[in-house]
This record gives sequence, structure tokens and C-alpha cells, in this order.
Amino acid sequence: MGTLTYKIKYDDDADVLTIIVKEKGKIPNAQEVGDIILHVDTKCELLFLEILKASKLVPLIVEGLAKKEVVVA
Repeated sequence: MGTLTYKIKYDDDADVLTIIVKEKGKIPNAQEVGDIILHVDTKCELLFLEILKASKLVPLIVEGLAKKEVVVA
């Protein structure tokens, strides 16, 4: 299995963390799950995701992963 390569960008003015998985593809759909927006291509493969309120949400995700559980209220 190949190595997953992605880019991470952070916009501190908007407090949005973007994780780019694939740089090419049409984005016909975006799914919003709380403060996370998933952008998928026509094959429903993830192109990139945006984490809104990243400065608050990312530490909670990291802490939850360390405990092997994530609960976002």
C-alpha cells in the first residue's frame, strides 16, 4: 500500500485548517459535519477537508485520538 501524501494549510484570519488529499478533481459535492466540511469528487473520493474554528477543534481532536475516542459537542 502506498504512502498517503497531503498538504496542510492554515488561514489564521478565518481560523480554517485545510487538509488537501488530492489536488485535482471536480467538486460536485461538499458535506458539512459540524465544523468539518468534506469536499469530494464525482467518485465520492475525498479531495480536501476544511476544519472550521480550527484553533479550538484541532486540540480536541488530538486529545481524543490520544485517548482513542473523539467527542465534539
